[in-house]
Formats: sequence, C-alpha cells, structure tokens
Amino acid sequence: MGILDPLTKPLGLISTMARAGVIAPMRPDKYLRIVSAMQRENMAITSGFAAAAQRCPDRAGLVDELGILTWRQIDRRADALAAALQALPGGQPEVIGLMARNHRGFVDALIAANRIGADVLLLNTSFAGPAMAEVLEREGEGKSVAVIYDEEFTEVVDRAVAGRPDTARIVAWTDGPVNYPTLERLIAEHGDREPQRASAKGRVILLTSGTTGTPKGASHSGGDPSVLKSILDRTPWRTEQPVVVVAPMFHAWGFSQLVFAASMSCTIITRRKFDPEATLELIDRHRATGLCVVPVMFDRIMELPTEVLDRYSGRSLRFAAASGSRMRPDVVIAFMDRFGDVIYNNYNATEAGMIATATPRDLRAAPDTAGRPAEGTEIRILDAELNELPVGEVGSIYVRNSTQFDGYTSGQTKEFHEGFMCSGDVGYVDDAGRLFVVGRDDEMIVSGGENVYPIEVEKTLAAHDDVAEAAVLGVDDEKFGQRLEAFVVLRPGAAATPEELKQHVREHLANFKVPRAITVLDELPRGTTGKISRKELQDRAKNA
Repeated sequence: MGILDPLTKPLGLISTMARAGVIAPMRPDKYLRIVSAMQRENMAITSGFAAAAQRCPDRAGLVDELGILTWRQIDRRADALAAALQALPGGQPEVIGLMARNHRGFVDALIAANRIGADVLLLNTSFAGPAMAEVLEREGEGKSVAVIYDEEFTEVVDRAVAGRPDTARIVAWTDGPVNYPTLERLIAEHGDREPQRASAKGRVILLTSGTTGTPKGASHSGGDPSVLKSILDRTPWRTEQPVVVVAPMFHAWGFSQLVFAASMSCTIITRRKFDPEATLELIDRHRATGLCVVPVMFDRIMELPTEVLDRYSGRSLRFAAASGSRMRPDVVIAFMDRFGDVIYNNYNATEAGMIATATPRDLRAAPDTAGRPAEGTEIRILDAELNELPVGEVGSIYVRNSTQFDGYTSGQTKEFHEGFMCSGDVGYVDDAGRLFVVGRDDEMIVSGGENVYPIEVEKTLAAHDDVAEAAVLGVDDEKFGQRLEAFVVLRPGAAATPEELKQHVREHLANFKVPRAITVLDELPRGTTGKISRKELQDRAKNA
C-alpha cells in the first residue's frame, strides 16, 4: 500500500461519484435523511431503494406492465408488505423463497424481507418441484419459511412444499382469483402500517448455476464502496436516468443490475418476459440510457428482421451491459454497428462479484474478450501445480477482490490459494492485459490423451459463414475415453452439411479437435438466463 492510499482512495471515490451524479448539490438535511434511511436499512443490499425514496421521492422508480411506481410508493409498499409478513398467522418467516419474474412484486418482496431481517432465497423460475423442494429444505432447515411466487408457478410450488404444510404462501403476480393471499391484497390491507425493523440484516442467497447436482446457495449480506467506483469508472451510469433491466432478476447478474440501478436512483424499466422488439420499444419510448441483458438477448435482438430493427434508433443508449455467458463476437460487432459502441461485457461470478469488464474499445479490438480486471481486482492464471503462468498460456483463473461472497450456505467455500479464489474457469491474459475465458475447468475434454477446450472448437465452427452458433461437448467413448460431439444452428437459408463443417474444423485445428459427430438443430436448448443447457445436449448425445 502506498503512503498516500488512505487519502487518495477516498478522494478518487468522491470524484467518481460526483462525475456520475451520486454526489450532487442538495440541501444538507436531504443528505441527512438519505444517510438515516440507509442506516435504518442496516446498510444492506437494498439500502439504495430507501436512499432513492429520500433523494427523489416523486420520480419514477419502477415501470412494469402495470404502470409506474414512484420511489416513495415503492418505499411505502415495502413497509406495508413487511408489516403483513410480520402479521402472518404462523408468525414472521425467517426465510423467504422468491420465485418471480421481473416485476414490482419481486422488488416489493426483496425490500420487505430485508426490513424484517429475513433471508431471501432467489429461486430460478425454471426450477422443477423436486429441485425447489431440495433447495427449500436445505436453506430453510429448522426455520420458518414463506414462499412468494407468480401464479404460473403454482404447480411447482405445490410439489415443492408438499412436505412442508406449514409454509406460508403468497402470490406475487396473478391474472385472476387464487386460493392464497396475494401480495397486492396484503399491501392494501397493511398500507398504513410500518414494520418493526430488524436489528440485524438478512442475507440474499443467490443460487449457482447448478450444472451438476443441486445448485449451491451463495450468500451476500452487503457491498463494498470500492465496487461502486469500479463500475462507474468503467460503465457510464448516471444518476436518475432510465435503465431497461431485462436480465432475469433472480440471477446474480440481473439482481446486481437491479440493486445498482436503485443505488443510482435510476428509473428501472422492466417486463416480466423478454421480447426483443418490445425491449427496443422500451428503450426508445423511455429514452433509456442503459440496457442490462444476458448475452443471448443480443442474439435475439439482432435476429429481428431488418425492417423491424429499422423502426428503432436506440440512440439514447450510453451502455448495454451483459454478463452470464459467452457473447458471440459477430453479434457484438453487428449490434454496435447498428446502435453505437455501447456494449460492455462483464465477467462476474456469483461467488466473486465483479471480476473484469470489456469496454466497447476492448470489444472492437477483441470481440470475445472478457475485458480487463476491475479496479481492486487481481487475476492470476495458474497451472495445476499453482504456478503462475506467463502471458498467453491457458490455466485456471484465480481472483482476489473485496466483493467475494460470504460463503456457501452449506458452510463450504471455494478453493483458495494465497488469498486468490478459484473462479472455476480456465483462460489466459494477452499482452494487452485483456482476459479471455476458454471455458469451465470441468468442461475440458480429454480425447485420446489430448486436452481439448470446447470453446476453441465452438469458435471455429461459428466462424463458418453458414453457422449461427455452436455447442461442443465430450461424450464417453470406450476407445478414446471421450469423443467430441457438436451441435450447430445454421443461419437462415444456409445448407452446410456435417461433413463440410468437419472439414472446416480440420482446416483450422488439429485433427483430434475435429468432432466425431455434428448435429444440426433449429435452436440450442437454453435455461432462463440464456446459458446453453449442456445437460440436455449430453442426454441427446447419449440417446442418439
């Protein structure tokens, strides 16, 4: 640490916050009310909502299909719901499972749970009943549990709570009468009440992707001010400006964008289900300066017919931020060619928060880069013996920063080395300091004694003019241990055959990296966050 760090770091944070409008000319009493509101919120992850209610109470805070809520209305709704949760017949829940799409009910439940000190378990909207039951059993063991969910997930919740008949149930979004209390009714019935505030803050439990086994819960209880500076120095957020958030809010990335937008008092514009044209319409109608998506949403937008794309300008956008999976380089360039150099690719992890960001300039130079380390984040590329590797060599990505999670709710944690956490990914750093993620360390395929990372073959296939996207995986093979199989989606009107695509790979990569089989699909199976479901592809390959 430099001798001036204790002085320069706070000054740097203040300068960044002033540039973004977080620090602005306001009466001293308003600043005092903001700080007081955040302290009442226990300086927890939802404290930005309380601060916005003091900073600009009558500005639009949230826009969804039901209309506009001001920050004051959001604050009062959260109080009413928190009081209602404390008045439930079974008493105040200690854990609240939230299974909802992007809408006001998600936000109401999140803030209300924090105000009563309950843990919030963010549930994937694609969960089946048994998986949800297992997660609720693990996270709610020995605790009182409530589930807040959209009506469309009733059958899943029925199965999940069948063994927990004392579970309180509240419906967050419904298009008709239901048999359980609705969130809107509870808010209306308790509209003039305030909850008894918790003395300790609850946790938000985010679930890992769970590609193998039941997803693990990773708990976060709050943030670090340096993260605010890191984001604002890289991405042009500005306070009180409209931001369209269509990334799923139950997922770590969408959740972080929701919370960050609130901390910036930005009007949050969302809709329950992603629609590419509707997203462009929201941007133009609200003159949104920000867009928060998962990468596949860029794909769906750019797949719209040209005559549809031509209806929207997107000129108000200052940034379009994405995270959660690999972005297609051709789509990155096509989107920026049409809507301007606004894409920011974020390499994050549920357990480590913000790791790296690729700016539009980075993406123009290398469209598949994960970017450069965020301020306060160190990255090391290590080999199997934990030796640091030189520039350009592929190894395991280890990270050290101040945004690492509190730990898994099971009590387990990630693998660490000298304070650096293993991200679970493999990659390399180029001579410009840009990070490239090659794949997951558990996705490496060993075929005939040779190591192959699927992403290398996927990128080669995607470089073929006829291929829109590709997924490659390893399938058990008696002779080679594993064999490579590929699944591709062709561009409209394309007619490349599997043999032609194999030859294309053969011309660019070593022979052992050529897939033994290539299957053409209409589309690749994906989860709700846009990640390709490799399990579905594995099952298809095994049953072929």
